[in-house]
Order: sequence, then C-alpha cells, then structure tokens
Amino acid sequence: MRFLLILALSFPLLAQCQKISTPPAGFRAVRDLDYVGSGNHRQMLDLYLPEAKADKPHPLVVYIHGGGWEAGSKDEADVLLGLIKGGTPYAGASINYRLTDQAPWPAQIHDCKAAIRWLRAHAEEYNLDPGKISVFGISAGGHLVSMLGVTGGVKELEGDLGKHRDQSSRVTCVLDFCGPSDFLTFGGKGSIIDPDDPKGALAKLIGGPLKDRREEGRKASPVTYITPDDAPFLIIHGDRDTLVPYAQATEFDAALKAAHVPSTLLTGTDGGHVFLSGPLVERMFAFNARHLQGKDVQIPGGAVPSK
Repeated sequence: MRFLLILALSFPLLAQCQKISTPPAGFRAVRDLDYVGSGNHRQMLDLYLPEAKADKPHPLVVYIHGGGWEAGSKDEADVLLGLIKGGTPYAGASINYRLTDQAPWPAQIHDCKAAIRWLRAHAEEYNLDPGKISVFGISAGGHLVSMLGVTGGVKELEGDLGKHRDQSSRVTCVLDFCGPSDFLTFGGKGSIIDPDDPKGALAKLIGGPLKDRREEGRKASPVTYITPDDAPFLIIHGDRDTLVPYAQATEFDAALKAAHVPSTLLTGTDGGHVFLSGPLVERMFAFNARHLQGKDVQIPGGAVPSK
C-alpha cells in the first residue's frame, strides 16, 4: 500500500508541488546528467543506482514523466523508485525533455532518444545492462515511451542530439500508462480535451489545432509506426478515463497485435486517468521480470481493479 500511495502522489497531474525524490535505502542518486551537452536543464537525467556490488550489470527502468508535454519534471520520480526497489536488481533513470514552451514536436522524442543513447553509451560506467532497458511513462510520458517502443528504426525521429549517435535508441519493453496513441482518432471518444482547441496541449505539441495539422498529428502518433520488430507492450488504461479516451488503448493494442507485436492490455475497472491497485502493480513487476530478467512468468490481460 505504501508503494501505491507513493505512485499516486508522484503523478504530475495530481501533485501540484514539485519535489525532488529521495532514493530508497540501498540506492544512490546521480543527478543532472547532461545527455545532450547543451547545459539545458530540460535535457538532463537522474540515475538511481543500487549501492550493493553486483556480479553483472543491472537492467534499467527509465521513467518519462507526464504533464501534457507542457509540465512535469524528472524530479517527480517516486513512481520510478517504487518499480526498481523491493528486491529487484534494477537501476533507474528519470529524464527531462523539452516542453512545448521551448520547442514543438518532434523535439520531445528527439530528447528521449538522445537520453536512451546516452544511457547505452555510459552503461559500463554505471554498471547498466545496455540490452535490458524498460521504459515506463504516464499520460504524455506514456505517449513518449510508446514512441520509443515503435520507432527504433525510424531515422527521421532519431534527431542529431548528443555525442552518441552511433548508439541505438531501441528499448527492450514498454509500460504505457494511459498514453495517447493516435491523435487522428482522439476526438469524440468521451474526452474533455478538444484536439482542435488552438490553446490546448495537443495544439501546443503539434503547432496548431488538429483540424489544421492532421499530418503533424499522424506523425506524432505511435500507431503510425508499428512494425513487427517493435518492443513488447504492457498497456494500462482506465475504462472511465476522461482525459485520454479508453479507445486509445484498445485501438493501439489491436494494432500492435495485428502486426504480431506482443501486447497485453490491462483495463482498470471504473478507472480514471490514473488508477492504482495491488493486482496492477503485481503485473507491472511481472512484466519487467519477464523482459528484463527472463523469468518465465505470465502477465494476464483483461480487467484489473482500479482501487
């Protein structure tokens, strides 16, 4: 229950006051690592590393914060710490990326990919396993981790940031918590968000209302890039989400499966934009254990309690 409380309080759309997360016992924090070399705080990441000596490199869980691409911070990382502690041999990373007041799409995914390349290039220095990288994000962060999962080979979204363009930005697996997946089908599905609002978060992301920027909306949608070699997905979504429509999850899950990409959809019964329960957390742990540790565990899809 303590983990569930931490997870709820860390979610940027619920937490109004920003705080710097304190690493749990047995971990140390290495903060403000500049993954681009720009000196821009929005292009820095924090590492949370196990202090105990290990015989082999640690798998890595990377957290990408939410906030409508216009708010949020890597400092709000309690959600990440809940996933890496508890006996699992994981390291964690929490990344900042440029918000829409600094740059529109595709700056956000360029930053995320630069961060993954930096982490891979510095894996030996921090005892990380460059072949075992899980990415987890909520809301706008869910959108960005989904993009990482489906665009490993898409050159136009790699960008040219940082010194490690020789490194891959591919990830091992994706935990997408209520992230948008297709902006072209977003409207009219029960969301209070109007994608044609010129002052809305989506318009700030793609440079204008969706009705005038449909091609930009398509290019910013994870569903556009699905190919059979994409990373396995765990999609988590409440069936009463009034911000990101539940249909975004079901449509994305169906599209991934049609392309033979492993995808498991967890539906929060009566769940809103963020929901938490013991069974959900257990399946999140199991998903990472399967893909980062090679454990032969099953992750049942379908309904999970939202409380």
